[in-house]
Amino acid sequence: MIHKKRQTKETNIELSLTIMGEGKSSISTKVGFLDHMLESFAKHAQIDLNVICDGDVHIDDHHSVEDIGIVLGQALREAIYPIEQVERFGSAVIVMDEAAVSCDLDLSNRAFLVYDVPVSGKIGTFDVELAEEFFRAIVFNAGITAHIIMMRGKNKHHIIEATFKSLAVALRRALARNERAGVPSTKGIV
Repeated sequence: MIHKKRQTKETNIELSLTIMGEGKSSISTKVGFLDHMLESFAKHAQIDLNVICDGDVHIDDHHSVEDIGIVLGQALREAIYPIEQVERFGSAVIVMDEAAVSCDLDLSNRAFLVYDVPVSGKIGTFDVELAEEFFRAIVFNAGITAHIIMMRGKNKHHIIEATFKSLAVALRRALARNERAGVPSTKGIV
């Protein structure tokens, strides 16, 4: 189990995770939609995840969302690297009613994000643009290359939830054990 804390003038975060878990979670961020997304992420990645965040949500949700992504990314990096005997690459297309979102990722230890989800507005009080900030914070702090692409969809809730689930399933698949893989790189290091 990995434990992380981050305290700034804007947020106070405590996070713990186990990457080969059962998908159990305890989430309290004061950002309701993000709580729902993190619970879904943990379930579908089969990561045990606990997050407590006390942030300046009286201003808006931006600092909490981004800082949780930073801490989650840092914890993932610590839990994943150096990698050995895993698939390394993962891919998933998640369908939620009319929406379909794909995520292709590489546990490359090189951060890069392609985020092509042309959705704007709000889901309840949650600014949809914060989803991209969250994913950027995760991949840049975890050292993951991820391409998250909306294939189709109209309902913002369905689309954004599919982005979280597609990252979760792709991550679970990339972390799948492969005893024959050794270090899954022709360079000999990831």
